[in-house]
Parts: sequence; structure tokens; C-alpha cells
Amino acid sequence: MKRAVLLVNLGSPNSPSTPDVRRYLREFLMDGRVLDVNWLLRFCIVHFAILPSRPKQSAEAYHKIWTAAGSPLVVISRQVQEKLQARLAIPVALAMRYQQPSIPDAIDRLAEQGVEEVLVIPLFPHYAMSSFETAVERVKEVVRQKAPRMRLQVEPPCFDRPDYIAALVDSARSYLERGFDHLLFSFHGLPERHLRKSDPTGCHCLSSPTCCETPHVAHATCYRAQCLKTVAAFVQQAGVPRAKYSVAFQSRLGRTPWLRPYTDHVLAELPGRGVGSLLVICPAFVSDCLETIEEIGLRGRETFLGAGGREFALIPCLNQHPLWVDALERMVRAFTESASARKVDLINPEAAGQRRV
Repeated sequence: MKRAVLLVNLGSPNSPSTPDVRRYLREFLMDGRVLDVNWLLRFCIVHFAILPSRPKQSAEAYHKIWTAAGSPLVVISRQVQEKLQARLAIPVALAMRYQQPSIPDAIDRLAEQGVEEVLVIPLFPHYAMSSFETAVERVKEVVRQKAPRMRLQVEPPCFDRPDYIAALVDSARSYLERGFDHLLFSFHGLPERHLRKSDPTGCHCLSSPTCCETPHVAHATCYRAQCLKTVAAFVQQAGVPRAKYSVAFQSRLGRTPWLRPYTDHVLAELPGRGVGSLLVICPAFVSDCLETIEEIGLRGRETFLGAGGREFALIPCLNQHPLWVDALERMVRAFTESASARKVDLINPEAAGQRRV
């Protein structure tokens, strides 16, 4: 059986122009797993409340980070694809959930090569319906339409894989060794309702202040619990004292409750707590992008320094870090070396006797 790998990331506008940003935002926000309300309400919110003004604002932000080669997210993802391909004998394809390179184009190319089984690696270390789930569901939808005989195997979130944690710690080592007052883990935010919807029991997530510390089947699809497990593994391996780190969530949209505390609020408060030298790391992103470079590296820096902070450093994402490429290679080796071993598909858990999310 001819096999291949498909790396899937979120995506980016085709250019930082306002029309291209508008197209990207329309596709992104009209996804029912991102803005999870009924279609008519979603259409009205997106087209009448967001698209009239947000594309211009976002385009200005994209202009600040755009490179000669294009969007940092897409450029870095391609570089990772190339490095991984150089180590493997099977095809390694890349696709974005939104915009280009597209999932349909990637599936077409793999089908033309006679590929019969694909390992899908969503480039999201933590499970969320608005990232991991929507990417995998879109791949499945396209395969049903274009290559119904193609088999898919989905690599689970890697939030606590030892090789992912080792790569994360190594990528931060030089920053940690310089000395710092505080390390802030800033994860992409989610509406609280997303966690409740992803809870297969419907009664655990956000039910108590300690829900993420209490072992439960819901943690297999709980974004917050997985983020906290990443942090726990990181600080243990890196030897960061409990008093010198905290967790926050960035990039919220709208007025409904999102995961707290909010990163922008924390950045404004830390100098008042005596933090002069701050490190920020964003483990939810494996490639630097608008949310890391502009939101944290530029606006976040300005907020912290403007509140009285002295030194601010953003630790880059894993990007092309050799240990991260090693981790990806191990995922593929496990896929190719055992025809019978199959990872649990979190999006279709009934295949493993679990309740559908």
C-alpha cells in the first residue's frame, strides 16, 4: 500500500492586501467549528459586524509581518515540509485549512501519485474544534469527494509527547539561561462554550476550578487541560520554579466568555507585580504567525513596556527546530513501520467505541 504524509496548518491570506484578508476572514469565520452558531446568525455576524471593518485592520497587521517570501506561517510550514521530506522516502504534502496551499489540491496530487493511505498530521499540539478538529474534518470531507478509496490515519495532538516537550524546552533554552523574572505561557484563546461542546460527557469541562487537574475522559478533547499538561511538562523538564511562570490566553473575539486570564490583561499587570524582565512563549503555535509575531511580539511588547516593564523577549515557535522535525519524523516512522498499528481518530471516536464529539 503506497503511503504519504499530509501536514495541515491553519492558513493565511494570500497577500496582506485588504481584499485577500477579507477572503481569508470570510472563509475562516464562516466555518461552523470556529463561529459555532446557526448558519444564518453566523452569516449576519460575519458579513455585517466583522467584514465591514476587520479586514482593513488585519491587513495592516499582516503588512507588519509579511516577508519577501510571503506569509511567515506558510513559508515556515513549507520549510518544515521540505526538511521532513528530505528524511523520508514517502511523499510529504502540505495543506492549509483555509486558502493556499489548499486541502483539495493536496489530495489531488497525492491521488495522482497513487497514494492509498495517508497519515494526517494536524500542526496543532492541542485539540480544539476550531483548529485540530476542523482541519481533520475538512481533509475527510475532501477525501470522500475526491479519493473515496484513500485511507486516512490521524496523528493525535502531541501536547504531552516527550519529543515535542523536549523540542519546546530546547527552543527556549538560550532565553531561559539569560535569566528572567517571569515566564508567561500564552496560548491561543477559545470561547468557553467550545470546551463544553468538546466534552463527550457534557458535564466535566469547566464544572469546577480543578476540572483540568482531575483525571477524566474529557481531557482527550479538552484544549485547556492539554495546554496545562504542556506547561507542567515544560516547567518540570526546564526546571522553572512555580513562582516564576503563569498561563494566559490570547486572541479573543466577541463578547462571550473566553478562557481566562487574558494575555493582554496579564501583560499590563505584570510590571505592577514587580516583573521587570519577561519571557513569553506560545506553545499552541508550531510556526510563527500573526498571533505570535504581531500580537505578542509587537503589541504585547508595547503593552508590557508601556506598563513599566523593563525587558521583553518573545521565544520563537518551534518553526524548523531540528528536534521538532525529529518528532515529526518519529510520527511518520511509526506509521510506516507498522501496518496494523492505528492511532485513535479523535474526530471519529465511534471507531474506537467512543462517543462522537
